[in-house]
Amino acid sequence: MSDEEKAVGEPEWKRRRRLDAVFGDGLPDTTSDERDERRPQERESASDQWLKSQVPPHHGG
Repeated sequence: MSDEEKAVGEPEWKRRRRLDAVFGDGLPDTTSDERDERRPQERESASDQWLKSQVPPHHGG
């Protein structure tokens, strides 16, 4: 029986554990667009966001 045939009936968690043991956990569970990796002082406050949303389109953005 080949490795591919063995893997067919293998539960997903077991497959992931086996692959992580070989390759490491190289990929994060979330992508960068799902996380806010900026420091707190780099984030816009709610009032800044509101103010920017009130600028008319003809004034540029």
